[in-house]
Amino acid sequence: MNLRVLKSTIACVLIVSTALFSCASRKQKRNAKELKSPEVEIVKSEGLKVTEQPAAVVPSIDTKPLAVTEAVIEAPFRVNLPEVSREFRGAWIATVANINWPTKNNFSTESQKREAIELLDFLKENNFNAVVFQVRPSADALYDSPYEPWSYFLTGEIGKKPSPYYDPLTFWVEEAHKRGLELHVWLNPYRAHHSAGGAVTNESLVKKMPELVVRLKNGMYWFDPANPKTQDHAAKVVMDIVKRYDIDGVHIDDYFYPYASYNGGADFPDNATWNAYRNSGGTLSRADWRRDHVNRFIERIYKEIKAEKNFVKFGISPFGIWKPGYPAGVTGSSQYDELYADAKLWLNKGWIDYFTPQLYWPIEPQKQSFTALLRWWESENTQKRHLWPGLNTVEVRSPNRPQEIANQITATRQIIPNSVGAVHWSIAGLTKSSAMVSAVKEVYQQQSLIPRSPWLKANPLLTPTLLLTKQSSSVFAKWLHQQPEEVFQWILYTQYGDEWSYEILERPQTEKSLSLSKGGKALKAVAVRAVDRLSNESDYEAKRIH
Repeated sequence: MNLRVLKSTIACVLIVSTALFSCASRKQKRNAKELKSPEVEIVKSEGLKVTEQPAAVVPSIDTKPLAVTEAVIEAPFRVNLPEVSREFRGAWIATVANINWPTKNNFSTESQKREAIELLDFLKENNFNAVVFQVRPSADALYDSPYEPWSYFLTGEIGKKPSPYYDPLTFWVEEAHKRGLELHVWLNPYRAHHSAGGAVTNESLVKKMPELVVRLKNGMYWFDPANPKTQDHAAKVVMDIVKRYDIDGVHIDDYFYPYASYNGGADFPDNATWNAYRNSGGTLSRADWRRDHVNRFIERIYKEIKAEKNFVKFGISPFGIWKPGYPAGVTGSSQYDELYADAKLWLNKGWIDYFTPQLYWPIEPQKQSFTALLRWWESENTQKRHLWPGLNTVEVRSPNRPQEIANQITATRQIIPNSVGAVHWSIAGLTKSSAMVSAVKEVYQQQSLIPRSPWLKANPLLTPTLLLTKQSSSVFAKWLHQQPEEVFQWILYTQYGDEWSYEILERPQTEKSLSLSKGGKALKAVAVRAVDRLSNESDYEAKRIH
């Protein structure tokens, strides 16, 4: 074949290939599911100018075809991005006695869901980032448990499931995560039946496990913490939740052995297990024996959670005073001697990821000072775990309650600057007081990530890919990640003029339209990074706007 014929043959092949590629490309664009911005102009930056295939066209409402230009692969650049605020901002949502949710125990499924969404939206709008949701008030369940009955506080009858059926915990977890909120399940390990929980029926564990339960003089029933079967059952309940639900934390409150007032000032009725211990040769005092069982339970729960899901944080919110006189001048009840809870030991040992002592008193006077107690607990935080105090947002004793809570948040930031946070008791202190909301929003002005937990190891998060497309008056930003299941949130940075700012976005959001100017300043650059379940950040990708 001579050269002229060969050239002619090659030219024909190229023409046919081009036509076929063009048809395939048009078909691919028609089938494309990913939204592309119309009428785009390329955002060019320094570096390579490698052309991609044209983006798929999304017709406008009047279905007129829109012109699309080719996209260009842009070169990222390095920049000093602003540091993102980090602060744990949580609120307790109590279900016992229908304190916070559901507000009535005979609400329909849709009413329950509506109330839940209202509470979660409220937290999101006021820059909170975590919810501590009570799922086991008293050996019952506000979720589909194989071990304990449906809660009276959910349906008005022990053991009765919601109708139409749904799993409230699954719903709460999904809706919280949609809003970028962590969800921590709050359990009481030893309360078997609450006096506000209706009549004790055959569905109750009081009837099903009578050998583990004692009755107190105020009408409540309590598991005996020293009975090994109590420990096993409570641990089984906790681990069932950890395994089956996509939660971010497990939270235990201040009820271990009950307060003495619950039993009319009489000693806890655990003669059976105490006598068995003594008869077997036990040498501990009764108080130390009780504390030892609680200590063993706390250590066990922490280790079992970590073995199953390392990223699930374990937190405890004990009574705010360890013993009177610690620190000097402090008076009040002793959890060490009354509840048999050696919370200082748990903090010293690092058997928790976050510690939330209920510091429900004002900053003044000193006998139960919020700041004095917080400084003392911090001095005992030898393992450098998170110390996020509980604030009495509902009824702290102060002539100006909103200002007192705002001052406590500010004081916490000063006392524990490396891992700031607080949990508000309860969400009702906010939802029922516009003055409190205003005061708290003043100190929670901007979004905040939850502090990192460096003792919990995690695989490094890959850097996301940032794509920019310029329109007539805006830039369309889209970002992708090779391991989307590892991402919990995104941080989107924008530079207008010489000033960088950021916003924290939920995992489902992977695109945003950005105005080319704001406040008279032009958009100069965009950056994005990913955040994992433990609040660790990936590296970022940044691109200039020209």
